[in-house]
Amino acid sequence: MKKILVTGGAGFIGSNLIESLLEKNYQVVCLDNLSTGFEKNIKTFEGDKNFQFIEGDILDYQLLLKASKDVSAISHQAALGSVPRSIKDPQLSNRVNIEGTLNVFKAAVDNKVDRVVYAASSSTYGDSPDLPKKEEKIGNPLSPYAITKLVNEMYADVFYRVYRLNSIGLRYFNVFGPKQDPNGAYAAVIPLFIKAILSGDSPNINGDGNHSRDFTFVANAVQANIKSLEAPESLSNEVYNIACGNSTNLNELVDYINELAGTSVVAKHRREREGDIMHSLADISKASRDLNYDPVFDIKKGLELTINWYKRNI
Repeated sequence: MKKILVTGGAGFIGSNLIESLLEKNYQVVCLDNLSTGFEKNIKTFEGDKNFQFIEGDILDYQLLLKASKDVSAISHQAALGSVPRSIKDPQLSNRVNIEGTLNVFKAAVDNKVDRVVYAASSSTYGDSPDLPKKEEKIGNPLSPYAITKLVNEMYADVFYRVYRLNSIGLRYFNVFGPKQDPNGAYAAVIPLFIKAILSGDSPNINGDGNHSRDFTFVANAVQANIKSLEAPESLSNEVYNIACGNSTNLNELVDYINELAGTSVVAKHRREREGDIMHSLADISKASRDLNYDPVFDIKKGLELTINWYKRNI
């Protein structure tokens, strides 16, 4: 039985990942400072003999060193997301996302952890106009958040070359699903839209609604994480796109939610958001080839499951 440390395990993706790991009989240590994660996300795991929760920060190196002792792998999900948040407070994003990740990598080396799977981001593609996005070609970052995620990949590469740290980075493309927080200034677009539409309020679209994204249901991201954790040792120092390989624009997204929720709410348009790219679409052939990644949930199926979850929980 392998023991996995999940940083940011009380967060949206982390808690969904822990649920699947426990179902597969892994031992799981969850480390989270609860700044953007919630105890309610991990409440159902309490009492499970294979689950341990440590409230703490990845910026606390000694705590991280202790939490990662005797684990086989680290799933590093802890981060401060959101492009607007990073624009408002670039120093904090830099500290958490870069220094925190550096601490994770160093703790893994010091504790001789077999592998680190870390959350990378599609924001790394920056101003590259190429569609679909392929791992080997990126552009210039367009936000402090994008810079932090690019630096994470650079550190992973250096740690492989210098310390032989085995790592895999997963470039998430707009992950959504149950347990994603719809509240707060930096909530993502899908939970914001679903909450508004279920309440009968008009969701706000930044721009004309033709911005498109490769929206990815969280179960697909969880699948990619587990396959990365279980991948052969020979597969290391790699980065993969984790998405569906299909794009949906924001106007279509509102239509889909209305259709699935049985509503007819009309969106409001406002000015475009700083730091946003126009289109994002992933080439997932590398992940499919190396990891046998197969995104079985498309946008509509993922939205249906997500809407049903929000109906029960908000």
